[in-house]
Amino acid sequence: MKLSPLFWPIQLKGNTIYILDETQLPQKLAYIKARDYQQACCAIKQMKTRAVGQVLLVMYTFLLSKRQNKDLNKVARTINATRPTLSFKSLTEMVLAWDKSPAPLEKSILGFLEMLKAKRIEQAKDAARLLKDRDVVLTHCNISGLMPLIAQFAEKEGKRISFYVTETRPYLQGSRLTAWEIMRAGFNVTIITDNMVAYLLSKGVVTKIIVGADHLTLNGDIANKIGTYQIAVVARYFKIPFYVICPPASKLKNGKQIKIEIRPDNELKIYRGLALAPKEAKAYYPAFDVTPAKLITKHIYMGV
Repeated sequence: MKLSPLFWPIQLKGNTIYILDETQLPQKLAYIKARDYQQACCAIKQMKTRAVGQVLLVMYTFLLSKRQNKDLNKVARTINATRPTLSFKSLTEMVLAWDKSPAPLEKSILGFLEMLKAKRIEQAKDAARLLKDRDVVLTHCNISGLMPLIAQFAEKEGKRISFYVTETRPYLQGSRLTAWEIMRAGFNVTIITDNMVAYLLSKGVVTKIIVGADHLTLNGDIANKIGTYQIAVVARYFKIPFYVICPPASKLKNGKQIKIEIRPDNELKIYRGLALAPKEAKAYYPAFDVTPAKLITKHIYMGV
């Protein structure tokens, strides 16, 4: 299978972490260099990488910091302060525990990453098994390389799959990232604006919906890119299966306990230097919303 660059967008070479700058896609496949944990955390805050890229970056940041003899507790605190909704705490606690064990930290981290890669591929296979020939899949935001992989596994099973992708405002991860990687893999994709979903579903065009999740709670609620909740509500109304590719569950009991990250006003009002609204206008940008488990047809678990 051919993997999208977004499937594994972070690499550690020597004492430098190379971060695929997702904000430059699809115009340019460019990498940012991070040489310490402060630079890596800055890339997370600025959304230069997201989804699985952030998990990889956290792990490689610890690996680099260990090589540089940094205080890993301080590194963990800095990472945990980057983006509240994503909750890196379980990852950082795991790494700090590994650091106290007899096994070398580098071996533990690299072993975890190999397992993560294998589990993500299994998730794509599991999702492909849920699809039928000629299914039309709607997706929202970006699942870090899994959507084209799902399509490839489905194709291997003799299923022809096509896609509708929401723009996913205001960062346009759907049109810039997902549409780009699906087309790159050779599959049909149609871009729609976020506010076209109900109309499209009412026409019976879409047969399945697959989205990712940035946070999974113990009761099955998920937090994902803002707009996911309303898609789930409309999907239930039109009786369209709504599948979620999930990360490992956090320790939170339910979605009400998830802290929603509120991004800066200007991320709604300005895009790549272009003013989209009056300078004095107020803007409100929660980066995520919570979809309750009762609206989810099936969770596709990672099992890490």
